[in-house]
Amino acid sequence: MDRNASPTRNGTDGKVRGNGNGLALFVIASCQLMVVLDITIVNIALPHIQTGLGFSTESLSWVVNAYTLTFGGLLLLGGRTGDILGRKRVFISGVLLFGLASLLGGLAQNAGQLMGARALQGVGGAIASPTALALITTTFREGPARNRAFGVFAAVSAAGGAVGLLAGGVLVEWLNWRWVLFVNVPIAVLIALAAVKVLHESERHAGHFDAAGALLGTAGMVALVYGFIRAAQDGWRDPLTLGSFGAAVVLLTLFLVDERRSPQPITPLHMFADRNRAGTYGIMLMLACAIFGMFFFLTLFVQNVLGFSPLRAGLAFLPISAIIAVGAGCASQLLPRFGPKPFMVTGALCTAAGLAWLTQTDIHSTYLGSILGPMLVFGLGMGLQFVSLTLMALSNVPDRESGAASGLLNTMQQVGGSLGLSILVTVFGTASRNEAHTQIPAFMATATPGQRAAFRRTGMLPDPWGDQILTSGVSAAFVVGAVFTLAGAAIALFAIQVRPSDLERLQGSHAPTAV
Repeated sequence: MDRNASPTRNGTDGKVRGNGNGLALFVIASCQLMVVLDITIVNIALPHIQTGLGFSTESLSWVVNAYTLTFGGLLLLGGRTGDILGRKRVFISGVLLFGLASLLGGLAQNAGQLMGARALQGVGGAIASPTALALITTTFREGPARNRAFGVFAAVSAAGGAVGLLAGGVLVEWLNWRWVLFVNVPIAVLIALAAVKVLHESERHAGHFDAAGALLGTAGMVALVYGFIRAAQDGWRDPLTLGSFGAAVVLLTLFLVDERRSPQPITPLHMFADRNRAGTYGIMLMLACAIFGMFFFLTLFVQNVLGFSPLRAGLAFLPISAIIAVGAGCASQLLPRFGPKPFMVTGALCTAAGLAWLTQTDIHSTYLGSILGPMLVFGLGMGLQFVSLTLMALSNVPDRESGAASGLLNTMQQVGGSLGLSILVTVFGTASRNEAHTQIPAFMATATPGQRAAFRRTGMLPDPWGDQILTSGVSAAFVVGAVFTLAGAAIALFAIQVRPSDLERLQGSHAPTAV
């Protein structure tokens, strides 16, 4: 991202002329909202997608992972493409690709078609999102106008999750799950049409795409995630499981070799040379491993076990969005006094405590008695960490590399979420199978002939036996999620070395360029 591009040369003086720049910011923010809310809006629809297209619980995670892997893996390449080819045209292309993929996903007739469409959505998001952020720097002059624009962008990114929860609940309950994807199509078309009118093209910059690095890294992570999910379904000795892990090792090794040799690597490895920044990336990786799994399994639990409707499920998750904002606000106010490290450590411990509390859920749990409390503790920990992680990721970074530093933080979040979810799904599958060995004999001993025949035909136990199997797997997944967050706390405690007196120097680095 080039922060030195001249606003005047790009057709704007950085001041709001009438509604010109206001419309530009509206278009940019609308794109970011569409991309961000797509994760949570689809999460609410997961149980209905599972029923509609015949996903197993383990393979259902690909509805999330197919999007986050391509989004996270190609995020840095998308930003580089905008710098080289022009941000306006790349932005429009990404938005339209996202809309097309959403249409294909809504029309999907089987699991494979939906996963392919979700992967294509991730590609569109990876092109559009970093380019949208970069367009702010070429539309608004550095100073108050640009700061306000960054503030709007950050607020939209933070609100996207909550908007997605509500919108997903409404669409699934009043229409059907396909509309959580169809809704993106008219939005994408309107954004693209408006972008043609109100956005100005940026100056092109010479550079190298490093497409090989982006593809090797993404393919390596896909192979790794597939290996874990395959192990959940078919065991660790399955030939495809072993082959996937072997392919992941080869691809990720080639990725590291490519990044070391590339004159303009997609992942600047020297970013990890700074102890604090490397620790920050590690903490984000661990936090994301837990976040994605927590939302995935709680969504299944509240709808399949507690019997919540999609809309009620969306409303049930809203308190976590509010408490994240509270935690982030507290951290922002107290950072000058205590520095970022205490909030990293305390936040990670809170997320671990929330997940540990969730391990106590069973088929007799209630939302108020067993879900809301740990969810609020978990959300508070997230809020305490986010501000400090963003600050530390951008500390001591040269201006020309601030985009790469913040992009890496976003990449760690997306890739970590996919990897963590695949690991937790493996744990879920193992625990569920073990519980099934206990529940099936109990069911067969009390079932009617008709129930036994239905079980032999479908392989599925009716409630409460089926709920018990699901709950046992979910609880086991939360145990491992808590371990991830404890690992994040250990990294924060032992790797981060920053004092409150260093805060002025850190804050003087750069405003966050990615959210």
